Parts: sequence; structure tokens; C-alpha cells
Amino acid sequence: MDIKEILLDYQVELLDLNNFILNALLTALLSWVLAKYYRSYGLSVSNRSHFANNFMLLALSTMLIIYIVKSSIALSLGLVGALSIVRFRAAIKEPEELTFLFLVIGIGLGMGANQPFITVIAFVLILSLLYLQARMRNRKAFDLNNQLVINISSALLSESAVNEMMAKNFDSVELRRMSQNKGKLFMTYVVEAKAFNQLSAVKAGLLEQDADTEFSFVDNKNMIG
Repeated sequence: MDIKEILLDYQVELLDLNNFILNALLTALLSWVLAKYYRSYGLSVSNRSHFANNFMLLALSTMLIIYIVKSSIALSLGLVGALSIVRFRAAIKEPEELTFLFLVIGIGLGMGANQPFITVIAFVLILSLLYLQARMRNRKAFDLNNQLVINISSALLSESAVNEMMAKNFDSVELRRMSQNKGKLFMTYVVEAKAFNQLSAVKAGLLEQDADTEFSFVDNKNMIG
């Protein structure tokens, strides 16, 4: 091999390295933007901030794996064998979490396959549609710092009366569980409470209608991970 061929091979290796670094930076940027969006507009009541912290690592890891195995059938088969013995036991609590994970993996796949242009275009399009959908809902997601779980049980109150009381005192309310046992109604809500007087108003309103109402307020941001 003469000096010209050596320099040509060296130049190709430098070009591949530059592409890899550029794709890695784009992957990190896109996954960071997606994490910011998920924290602000995700509908999951779990700890979205904690969950979103994994986006960048997952995207970069996926990109690295695809970048390494894409040119080698042997490595691809080895990857299949390795994944077959790895068991992922992380619980996915809501479908929304799974869809965001697929999007993060898609970013890593696209960049690992050295398709930055189509990956960026697809990401911008998908995120724009998600943002429009969030705006059509006309509200942001729950603020994790103000998120509470409220448990209510009563033998006299109706579900419509409890729902009316919750909607009257909180801007963001989601009914997460409702059951009835031996004539007693049990309801669980996730709410965004910005002031203590909101909780006091709910308590007073429920006790006014049924003095035997049982209720509890639980800080939710650290309860559900």
C-alpha cells in the first residue's frame, strides 16, 4: 500500500469520525428538546422529570449500537443474541410513556443509520403536531410541584356532587379511580393545587354535605416515580 492509499484511508476515517460526532450532537440536542417538551406537555401523572432524564442516554445508546452494527452482519447477529438474554423490567405505567420511548429510539436509529436530515425533519414534524394537539387541549400538563392525590370516601355523597366540588376548586382535575363498596363511594383524584385554601375549600364543602366524609391529601410528585 503506497502513501496515497494510506492518506485516503485516513481521510475516510476522519470523515466518518466527523459524521459520528455531528450525529451524536444532533441526537443529544433532539432528545433534550423532546425531554423539555415531555416535562411541560406530557399527560402522565408519574414523575415526568425523572422519566425524561433517560431520553438522552437512551437515544445516544441506540445511535451507538446502530452505528457499530450497521456494517457487520456478524455484529448484528451478536446483538440479537445479546438482547435475547437481557430482560428489561422497568414498568411502563402509561401508553404515553411507551410512545415517547419509541420516538427517542427512532431518533437514535435515524442518527445511527447516518440519516440526520430525514431524522430532523421527521422530529420537527412530529413535535409540531404534538404541540398543536397540546394547544388544542388548551392547557399544559400538571405542574409536578403542585400535584396532589386526593382520596375521598363517603356514604352520602354522589359522584356528581364530588366531581362538581373538585372542578369548582381546582383548575386541573383528573379522576383516576372510582369504586363503591357496601354503599360507600370511594374516589381518587389527581389535582394541581396552587394554594392551601383550595384544599381547605374542598374539605369544608365536602363536610358540609356529609359530616362523615373521609378524605386524604397526598403529595404525588415523589409517590409515583
